[in-house]
Amino acid sequence: MPDDRAEGLTETTLQQAAEAFGLLASPVRLHIVHTLLEADSDVSRIADRVDAALPAVSQHLAKLKLAGIVRSSRRGRHHVYSLTDRRIGAITALAIALTTDPNTPLATRHTA
Repeated sequence: MPDDRAEGLTETTLQQAAEAFGLLASPVRLHIVHTLLEADSDVSRIADRVDAALPAVSQHLAKLKLAGIVRSSRRGRHHVYSLTDRRIGAITALAIALTTDPNTPLATRHTA
């Protein structure tokens, strides 16, 4: 019996997924996405939460926006960023959980 989850699994689909994961391979971008999972935020609040310089966070947000991972809307004088799909945040939360849970192989892979 074929695996239904494999339906639609094409080379293009795999390439797109790999590109999305590649974009999220930055610790700062992971932190930004995780922050936006908690609440929509403007760039200043995001920079404070991820402890990164405002220009760097702006550049990361621009890349995430270009990839369709985040969107921005104007609220008063501020641009507020949000996830385009909360499942993206769930993926990052799962990755973080897997690497911090001592009962998973991922947590012990990169210990010093």
